[in-house]
Amino acid sequence: MKQRRVEAAGNPLLVQLRRLVQSPTAYRRQGRVWVEGEHLCAAAVARGVPVPMAVATDEALAHPALSGLARAAAELVTVPAAIFARLSALGSPAAIAFVLDAPPAQAPDRALPSLVLDGVQDAGNVGSLLRSASALGVRQVLAMTGTAGLWSPKVLRAGMGAHFGLRLCEGLAPGDLEGWPAPLVATSSHAHAALHEAALPPDATWVLGHEGQGVSPALQALCAHTVRIPQPGGEESLNVAAAGAICLYETLRRRLAAR
Repeated sequence: MKQRRVEAAGNPLLVQLRRLVQSPTAYRRQGRVWVEGEHLCAAAVARGVPVPMAVATDEALAHPALSGLARAAAELVTVPAAIFARLSALGSPAAIAFVLDAPPAQAPDRALPSLVLDGVQDAGNVGSLLRSASALGVRQVLAMTGTAGLWSPKVLRAGMGAHFGLRLCEGLAPGDLEGWPAPLVATSSHAHAALHEAALPPDATWVLGHEGQGVSPALQALCAHTVRIPQPGGEESLNVAAAGAICLYETLRRRLAAR
């Protein structure tokens, strides 16, 4: 493992990393992603993700668990705690981060159980949906153009490690889903069919839309079903991350019940 010390805030590497942390789309330009904190770093190592670089403070290296994570990297960059704090996007800097290679763009795998995100813009919602997808048996998430960057620092934090167990495809257009082998199912508060009563296919691919506008007309036209989630409490709508978790669980519940 290579190791080097960086102490100057104006060091070119630190300047690039600061941009990577602060911009939700910098990972596309730089071809790398910032993964901060013990939980996310450990999730990457557990999934066998190659780690080109770790950035850590001296305090982190004195901690057995964090030191072990740092040793998983091909290169270790040590920095003073004050420098790491200037890089960190967290209120309480985590003292260790990985700089990973951004996954290359890839086409959807039509054989995988999938979830479609159509213009979901809030990073917290997107990360939460990735986490629910991974937990409830989805293997692939397809993000249409206009969806928050899947590998942005905020989405990574909200995903809590789910990224490393999913196939993620970004920048898709409705045409990429034409002829999709599994029936596409959208949600709408105006739909007649209720989720618990609808005759849904066991291999449904859920389509979740923009927080305010919902699923786009072009993608809605490809959906075989549209259902609503009953809300007897009288709220106008559910948060998209909550709605997505309910829909994904309903599909899993029916699949398990059928066994």
